[in-house]
Amino acid sequence: MRLERSIPAEALDAIRAPFLSAGAVPTDAPVLQPLGLLLDLAGEAMRSRLFVVSGDGGDEACLRPDFTVAVARQHLASGVEAGRYLYEGKAFRVAPRGSDRAEEFLQIGVEAFEAADPVAADAEIAALAWAGAAAGGRDDLTLLLGDVGLFAAFVDSLDLTPPLGARLKRTFSRPRQLKAELEGEAAPAPASERSRIAALLAGLPEAEAAAVLQELWSLAGIEPVGGRRPAEIAHRLVEKAEVVKAGRLSPKEADKVRAFLAVSDAPDAALDAIAALAGPNRAPLDAAIEGWRKRLAGMVAGGVPAERIRLNAAFGRAFGYYDGYLFEVRSAALGEERPVAAGGRYDSLPARLGAETKTGAVGCMVRPARAYAGGGE
Repeated sequence: MRLERSIPAEALDAIRAPFLSAGAVPTDAPVLQPLGLLLDLAGEAMRSRLFVVSGDGGDEACLRPDFTVAVARQHLASGVEAGRYLYEGKAFRVAPRGSDRAEEFLQIGVEAFEAADPVAADAEIAALAWAGAAAGGRDDLTLLLGDVGLFAAFVDSLDLTPPLGARLKRTFSRPRQLKAELEGEAAPAPASERSRIAALLAGLPEAEAAAVLQELWSLAGIEPVGGRRPAEIAHRLVEKAEVVKAGRLSPKEADKVRAFLAVSDAPDAALDAIAALAGPNRAPLDAAIEGWRKRLAGMVAGGVPAERIRLNAAFGRAFGYYDGYLFEVRSAALGEERPVAAGGRYDSLPARLGAETKTGAVGCMVRPARAYAGGGE
């Protein structure tokens, strides 16, 4: 396992300082996390990036790839409705083949579970990440912004059929599936190729669909092979059935989606370009754009230089639990594959973990070894 280079204590203190003033309670989280839960939340594609460990009871676990899910689980176990937590510790991810990236690395971050104004909280968290990243001494930083929710509002403006709109939204963080939608490759299959099981599962929530599939396997005495989980297989079957039921984008609609995804500019110009692409049902998109203008103003007021901010409509992250705005602080010297800091909003995650009370959820982290101006990783 490759380790990252250490940095001077005074540099680490400077990077840590903004987080210490964020009003968060110090916490830690178990290094071992349940593998199945992580894959259900972040997607099966994450498996190749995780260090998998077999527990005594036979259940698979993994070394924590970051702190968000781990801290969220601890927050829910505490029984309190709101909380803000500061962490500092090692995370672990398998480096891509041929990469020299560190696989064990230090993160400092804050996770906030609060019912306060989400736009103000988003601005505060992004400004906090920027402050921590900039404290390392780099002068080549850029704040890259994106928003899963902005894409969803844009899709809603197109006034598509509900099944097609829902399917399109789910492809945002799945480039291959999105490409297939835009190129018409997701056309309905011939009747002879349609799956009766897929059609039956399509009317169920995915958790129930996975349970039904597991029950069918048990009744038939079937054991799945190849490491694919029931939730993943059910998800694929449901997607196939929904393609048949929902149809596909028209060429004009596909062109509009491509134009949206191509927007990447200074924030005000990017928002103007997105507004110009709105479909007939534009009210949700207009509201989202207004929220973004307030969010940006809050970031600048919090110390982020306006000229260092860029909004990229197609920007997303591998972890599938982000459902709102998200960001990375990038260094020109390190490139886009090595962000210095990152974060975003994940309001739906607590509910997926079993929370009964709805609160907002947003967080950020910084990689001190990358933030330090004398570091390479």
